[in-house]
Amino acid sequence: MVEVHAHIAEGARRDALMRDVRIGLTAAAKSIPPTWFYDEVGSELFEDITRVPEYYPTRAERSILLERADEIVQISKADTLVELGSGSSEKTKVLLDAMVRADSLARVVPFDVSETMLVGAAEELNAAYGVPVLAVVGDFREHLDKIPTEGRRLVIFLGGTIGNLAPGERARFLLDLRATMDSDDWLLIGTDLEKDVDRLVAAYDDAAGVTAAFNRNVLSVLNNELGADFDPECFDHVALWNDEDRRIEMRLRATCDQTVEIADLDLRIEFIEGEEILTEISSKFTKERVTEELAAANFLVGGSWTDAPGDFLVTLAHPGS
Repeated sequence: MVEVHAHIAEGARRDALMRDVRIGLTAAAKSIPPTWFYDEVGSELFEDITRVPEYYPTRAERSILLERADEIVQISKADTLVELGSGSSEKTKVLLDAMVRADSLARVVPFDVSETMLVGAAEELNAAYGVPVLAVVGDFREHLDKIPTEGRRLVIFLGGTIGNLAPGERARFLLDLRATMDSDDWLLIGTDLEKDVDRLVAAYDDAAGVTAAFNRNVLSVLNNELGADFDPECFDHVALWNDEDRRIEMRLRATCDQTVEIADLDLRIEFIEGEEILTEISSKFTKERVTEELAAANFLVGGSWTDAPGDFLVTLAHPGS
């Protein structure tokens, strides 16, 4: 059985895109939220990124899950797996297999903003595991309270995605999530750890140029969806370390003075040579910082694990009283 519960109204995605682009590109410091990377091309390019030698987070997180999934399931005693930002649900299967081994799997709840990808993943999970799949189409900034609450839930937020949120956004997300969770529920999050700056920068600026293509593709999204006339080749991909905020920043830097028209917004944007658009942040953490941020939202850590080199951290936490 597959059920789909959609909480994003028809046209809401386009309205959000138009709002984000208008606000972001008319600001003094221009930005585009990373939400808009993921059209079909962008999603394929991100999958390619996870396979380049420099990009370690996906491999590191998967190695932890492969080694620790049975322990995580044993501690959580979960019978329901909820994945936020599920995408294709590939990494979820390591945990689902562990739940099958523990004979505890009762249902799966994938949650994502993309209905097309979500429905495909839900049907695949139902076919593979033979349990009900309750797919929720929503935005975790607005619809966490729409996630089904049945069973003993393990809510997972993997891939280091929490690091794409600014500190205030992270705090709000964790508080909002905590408000939806019962004492029997558990949260599993993946966070990238601080390390040598050269390695961090290389992970977001690979030699093959896959991340550069991924970054520039957001301009193609605006061309396709809002009638803009960006020339992506007139922007350089930039990845840099912000030491004060302890994060990698991805930017697009104009290579010349230029004017861009965004027809659907009736908007003209001027760029001067060297001007940048911030497209993504990726905060890096210490184990202590993760524990502190969880504690601020009334989560208590029940277990945490790194890969062998200590590059990535997976943390299991439950709501405090």
